[in-house]
Amino acid sequence: MLISYGALAGLIAAVAFLLFVLFTIPVLLRTTKTLKKVEQTMDITNDALGKMSNDIDDIMKQTNDLLDKTNNLLEDVNSKMKTVEPVVQAAADLGESVSDLNSSSRKLATRFSEVNIKKTGLMTTILTSILARRRRRRGLD
Repeated sequence: MLISYGALAGLIAAVAFLLFVLFTIPVLLRTTKTLKKVEQTMDITNDALGKMSNDIDDIMKQTNDLLDKTNNLLEDVNSKMKTVEPVVQAAADLGESVSDLNSSSRKLATRFSEVNIKKTGLMTTILTSILARRRRRRGLD
């Protein structure tokens, strides 16, 4: 049985192809398993993203509500500040008036400290007690 060169070449090619297929099958099986795992991972990721998207939508709605309430509160505070502003201004004016009164009192005290207070104080006390006795005697008090 003689084999021709063409048949021998075909046989070698068939054996080579068979070996190629046999070595390729495990690679294809591993690739299939990997692709299934990737598909599962993608499904889990899509589910997680869907839940996150819903949560983010809820958070955005709550944030918008909170911002609306904050704006309303700020408007209310601003209107009340306009009401309170005259009171604050009056208190500032009163403080300035008290400061002026204190400075005037100091000037007056400085003037009287130059005069002999002991003599004037004694004289004032005596005059006051004399005038009070007269009023009591006359029945005016």
